[in-house]
Amino acid sequence: MKTPTEDILNSNILIVDDNPTNVNLLEMMLGRAGYTNITSTTDPREVEGLYKENEFDLILLDIRMPHMDGFEVMEQLMDGIENDYLPILVITAQQELETKHRALEIGAKDFVTKPFERIELLNRIVNMLEVRALYNERKIQAKILEEKVEERTRQLSTLQDATMVAMGSLAETRDNETGNHIRRTQRYVKLLAEKLSEQSRYADILTPEYISQLYKSAPLHDIGKVGVPDAILLKPGKLTPEEFEEMKKHTVYGADAIEEAASSIEDEETRGFLTVGWEIAHYHQEKWDGSGYPAGLSGEDIPLSARLMAIADVYDALISRRVYKPPFPHEKSVAIISEGKGQHFDPVMTDVFMEISEQFLEIANEFQDSEEDVL
Repeated sequence: MKTPTEDILNSNILIVDDNPTNVNLLEMMLGRAGYTNITSTTDPREVEGLYKENEFDLILLDIRMPHMDGFEVMEQLMDGIENDYLPILVITAQQELETKHRALEIGAKDFVTKPFERIELLNRIVNMLEVRALYNERKIQAKILEEKVEERTRQLSTLQDATMVAMGSLAETRDNETGNHIRRTQRYVKLLAEKLSEQSRYADILTPEYISQLYKSAPLHDIGKVGVPDAILLKPGKLTPEEFEEMKKHTVYGADAIEEAASSIEDEETRGFLTVGWEIAHYHQEKWDGSGYPAGLSGEDIPLSARLMAIADVYDALISRRVYKPPFPHEKSVAIISEGKGQHFDPVMTDVFMEISEQFLEIANEFQDSEEDVL
């Protein structure tokens, strides 16, 4: 007979047989072989509950029993643990091949007929418990690997976030804006998208995953400003028509830079949020009525991400101090956006913005540029 290890002898074993004599025989045989954790029942209806409580390493199961036969017991267990390894050894007096085939098809890992030979049965039990131990070991290793992958994914996500904010901040240092502009617009876009997702027409588009991409990508909306000359970007007065044409190019500069970065990246998740970032950078200055730039898109031809950013960016520009203007009060800023409904802004988004404008104000005050800018 194979000599089981201590770990094998400490395995949890369940005996299921309606005949108390058979149960006692198996208990005695296992006990003499050195097994220490043995549970038994003569009522097959108890098996599911016992398994949930103990997660046995091996079940010795009879087939012909009252109330529930062994097939029904296996089917019930398999329904409850679809992704687990069910270690069942059938021990039955039924010798028909059909019975054996059915038991193995349902999920039994081995099949022994009564009367059995003691040494053979004990060896089969050891073999099954060794397989179970290997399965448990691989399951633990898979769990550890999964946790490591999740941690690495979190690290990469954090790195992505930091990179996007750093890139966006680089653009802001050119025009006297602060990092809080990025923090505010990120949160405005997320807030507006989450509220809009409650509407059925947007529910399938504005998924949590997509909203996360929006949040990560938002800092890139003005990255193209790094290509605009300081004399234009920092000019305190009104731009000339020629200067304004040059300023408008920041949307193209930003989109080109993001497209270049995305072309060298194979990771789908990273490419996904860079695609959203490209849309935002390229089209956030478009207007609903087609009077925006750089492409003169109108209506829903403007990407959803850019329409969201348009409201977030304009609101923040209105409530913020600039070299050419003081901050507008929240009420005035909201009124200006309301007036732009159907002209500058998506009318549906404008209505949603009006519903949650007070939450925009809370974000603005939480991430204000200075104490004197509290609204």
